[in-house]
Amino acid sequence: MQQKAYFHKPFKKIIFTTPGMSFFYKPIKSDDAADDILLSNYQKSGDLAILGKLYQNFLPLVYGVCLKYLKDEEQAKDAVMGIFEELVTKAKKHDIKQFRSWLYVVSRNYCLMQLRSDKKMETVNLDEVMEFTPFLHHDDTNREEAMAALEKCLDKLPATQKQSVSLFYLNEKCYKEIVELTGFSLNEVKSYIQNGKRNLKICLDKSSE
Repeated sequence: MQQKAYFHKPFKKIIFTTPGMSFFYKPIKSDDAADDILLSNYQKSGDLAILGKLYQNFLPLVYGVCLKYLKDEEQAKDAVMGIFEELVTKAKKHDIKQFRSWLYVVSRNYCLMQLRSDKKMETVNLDEVMEFTPFLHHDDTNREEAMAALEKCLDKLPATQKQSVSLFYLNEKCYKEIVELTGFSLNEVKSYIQNGKRNLKICLDKSSE
């Protein structure tokens, strides 16, 4: 059976469209230290070949996330390519501590926005883009209670923390953008996000006890 593949300049022939064929033919085991080096090099140079090499390590992860949310193989494949296009700018703007976790959130946000644009989802809630605690991972029967607790904890945060946390995680704004939107200093933004995230987790943990 003839096989076809999508091509992107930084990639080799890795994404197949042949029916019944595995989407990725050679999954690559990721190494955090090596990933950090690649990310740093890309942020300094803007070389797409470096970003492509880094992204290739996480293709199975990204495709799995996309397939989970979009429920369609072809849409998931298209999303994998779309997410890479977003990384070209986002990976340079964000202060990324752990690329795998950050990429997971970016991938999920992308899929949720796709669903939203297709009118399949009306809202994207904060718990869809933040993984502070297992408390947020409820089944559908407990989801309403979980969301009520989340909203209650968000309301308990100081206004500066709530605003900064929401902009950073929900709206995917980088530090510089939050500074411009709020008028806070860069150090204040970083502090509000860090403290807000910690306080939200503490509150949610108490709510789940």
